[in-house]
Amino acid sequence: MWLAEAGHDVTLLERRGHLGGRTHAMRAERVDDLPDNGQHVIASGYEHLFRYLTSIGTRQFVAFPATSTLRWPDGRKVVVRTTGFGAVRQLFGVHPDAGVHDRLRAARATVRLGWQALHPPADLGDLTTEQWFTRVGMPSPAREALWDWLALGIAAEPVSQGSAKVFAKVLATGFRMGVRHRRAITIGYPTVDLDTLLVSGALSFFAAHGVRVRYRAVARRIRIEGGAVTGVQLTDGTVVPADGVVCAVPNSNVGGLLDDLPEHAEIDSAADTLSYTPIVSTNLYLDRPLGTESAFEGLIGGTGVIDEVFDRQLMHGRSTERGWLYCLTTSGAYEQIHRTSDAIVAEQLALLRRYYPAARDAEVLEAQVVKMPRATFSQVVGMDSLRPPQRTSVPSLVLAGDWTATDWSATMESAAQSASAAVELLLARKYEA
Repeated sequence: MWLAEAGHDVTLLERRGHLGGRTHAMRAERVDDLPDNGQHVIASGYEHLFRYLTSIGTRQFVAFPATSTLRWPDGRKVVVRTTGFGAVRQLFGVHPDAGVHDRLRAARATVRLGWQALHPPADLGDLTTEQWFTRVGMPSPAREALWDWLALGIAAEPVSQGSAKVFAKVLATGFRMGVRHRRAITIGYPTVDLDTLLVSGALSFFAAHGVRVRYRAVARRIRIEGGAVTGVQLTDGTVVPADGVVCAVPNSNVGGLLDDLPEHAEIDSAADTLSYTPIVSTNLYLDRPLGTESAFEGLIGGTGVIDEVFDRQLMHGRSTERGWLYCLTTSGAYEQIHRTSDAIVAEQLALLRRYYPAARDAEVLEAQVVKMPRATFSQVVGMDSLRPPQRTSVPSLVLAGDWTATDWSATMESAAQSASAAVELLLARKYEA
């Protein structure tokens, strides 16, 4: 889209039959509904994503609630602020049982986290997030109520194996943006399905700007001759001519595409070493409401079964005529990914009944389990330094994707930021020529 805006003749090669990649809507036939393949949240600091949404005319479909809710299985709950000074204050301790001493310790540890995020110690890349929390003295109540849950959401890895460097980089980015814009970074969500948010407007843009989309076009190799791109060879043997290419595929699919690039072995090795993190998402339709108070709620102590519960009624204002839809996410789902869909639903429903009394007699009308064994690149210790830059040794070939080097973890903003950098490199090459 951004290349077309700059006047380039653009062809998009899409290996699937639809756009959206890992962010798309999917129909639930039995209840005649359009949920997503996984619930996403959006930070107010996602500048490049908002640039994209503005270009396709869907920026208005992102909401930023003032509060969210954290729940414990024994009925305790805490309503936390997600905007303004109140959001910053939450970082210093929100556990309902935390005393003054715990809150003071949490405040001191939070200041240390912030300082070290902005001025990383030399060995931070060798630490897990849990080890980092221990080093700065983060007390258990603060970790239980907020920090472990926050780190899991950012890195999609349990704190026992997630990279402290990844978490620190996101914190530092958030701090710097907060200072620059004079407001704290907050968390929001789409108020429409992902196709409406990300795809429909793009298709209209493509039609208006002459961007061609070739579906089920599986690329096999990017052709390079004399130090310049000449085209993309597909698996059916045909070649799509091109004088510039953005290779925007997940690290799991890059193998073979870059074989004509001098440094392809290093990039392929990095892509393989980055490995993958599984995420399980469930669209659960119930015959009654759970009793949620916020659009999205965190389940504290959920033992890796559910990280968050998203109430699509509150988020989208959807009708409950065909049931109440709750979107459940499990990050770092190393155990769940191997279970059957029925087993996953049974486990999740049992957990919901511990947190929400209204769920004890609830019946499941429909359930869609989306198992993504390669949801994101792995963000465990030692991985962040492997992320390749967008620039390659061939100026007309650039990389993009959330797994390339950006200021963010595996997020839509990381993908959008990488795209912006890739486009700038190609445009700079054009102007230099």
